[in-house]
Amino acid sequence: MILTNVSTVPGKKIVEHFGIVQGSTVRAKHIGRDFMAGLKNLVGGELKGYTELLQDSRDEAVSRMAEQARMMGANAVVNIRFATSSVAQGAAELFAYGTAVRVE
Repeated sequence: MILTNVSTVPGKKIVEHFGIVQGSTVRAKHIGRDFMAGLKNLVGGELKGYTELLQDSRDEAVSRMAEQARMMGANAVVNIRFATSSVAQGAAELFAYGTAVRVE
C-alpha cells in the first residue's frame, strides 16, 4: 500500500478512484505520563511519554485507514491528512483520512 500526503504518486498513474477512507483512534492520557510531564514542565524538554503516545496513535489511525482502502481494492491512499479533537477530558481522537485509489 502506497501512502502519501500529495495528490498523486510520482511515476504512477491513478487508474481508479474509490473515495475517501479514514481511520481513527481515541486515546486517554496515562497518569504516570501526566506526572512525568508535570515534572518536565519545571525544567523543560521533550515530553517523551506524550511523543510516544502520539506516534502510536498516528500509526494506529493510518493502519486502520490503509486497511479500509485495501478492503475497497485500492493499492494507494493519496492526499493523506491528520486531524485531532478532544472527545472527553483527558482523551483525544487522532483521525487520518485520504483518498483511496488504484495506481499503475
